[in-house]
Amino acid sequence: MKKILYYVLFGLFYALPTQASWTDKLIEWKDFVVEDIKDIRCVHRYDVYVPFYAWHNRLTYDRDHIDKYNEHPWGAGFGISHYNNEHTWSGIYAMAFKDSNSYLETYFGYARQWNKTFGEHNDWKIGAGYTLGLTQRHEYAYIPVPLPLPLVGVGYKQLHIQAAYVPGIKNDGNVLFAFGRLEF
Repeated sequence: MKKILYYVLFGLFYALPTQASWTDKLIEWKDFVVEDIKDIRCVHRYDVYVPFYAWHNRLTYDRDHIDKYNEHPWGAGFGISHYNNEHTWSGIYAMAFKDSNSYLETYFGYARQWNKTFGEHNDWKIGAGYTLGLTQRHEYAYIPVPLPLPLVGVGYKQLHIQAAYVPGIKNDGNVLFAFGRLEF
């Protein structure tokens, strides 16, 4: 888990301007996220989340694990989000669903997805970004654990399909977690 966090943070730091020190970059990025969350709270729409698929990467799992894991993480979530002028979506949300072992898992997070729009009225969106949050799982005694993840999505009008990839090692992690998001 620590390796994953280091890689994600390294990637985020690398994407920031190079003139500032690492500490300045971290502060700049933190300030950006805090301001974005304030903007979401001021001007937002409501979102309903429905997790529906957790694909365990067949290249990294043996058959015994695949056979015993739950790949239908049915659950629900709620959030608020907004778009900026460049069609970038940002949201804060909470979800609860059945994990791979059929126990309750929760995820509370912030997400940002840069989108390319298509269609006569920009009704179609496709994009990539990240989500930063805390998850609580049975095997960690429901102690909140930070989980930054890459995020991709495609949407039409108010309906979106998004997915986050949980990296990992053999027989652990390496899960593509897909969910629907409906904007109101």
